[in-house]
Amino acid sequence: MRLKKIHHIAVICSDYQKSKDFYVRILGLTPACEVYREDRDSYKLDLEVGGHYQIELFSFPNPPARLSYPEAAGLRHIAFEVDDIEEAVKELENHHITVEAIRVDPITSKKFTFLTDPDGLPIELYER
Repeated sequence: MRLKKIHHIAVICSDYQKSKDFYVRILGLTPACEVYREDRDSYKLDLEVGGHYQIELFSFPNPPARLSYPEAAGLRHIAFEVDDIEEAVKELENHHITVEAIRVDPITSKKFTFLTDPDGLPIELYER
């Protein structure tokens, strides 16, 4: 087997409209396809990052909370590449999003920071 690339990342949210607003209006991801699956009482929103389909946003009735602290085994966070991290942080703060202090990766010397989505999912911004 030869894996070629990551196809998509699935995110389950507790409040679909709030999370849709966060990912679309605040983070600027582009909706590609939105469907309501009546049999599951669930929305599925395909989102594009930089013109490529990469994230599926799901809603389900009463999903359990995600453990972030202490960090649990499994996938840790989603990371997005940005051209200018200071500009990205200012834009997020203008939307009243709390962002951690910008740090520098000691291995790559690249700047990065973290924020969370409405359900506490850690999101990293990494300057290219």
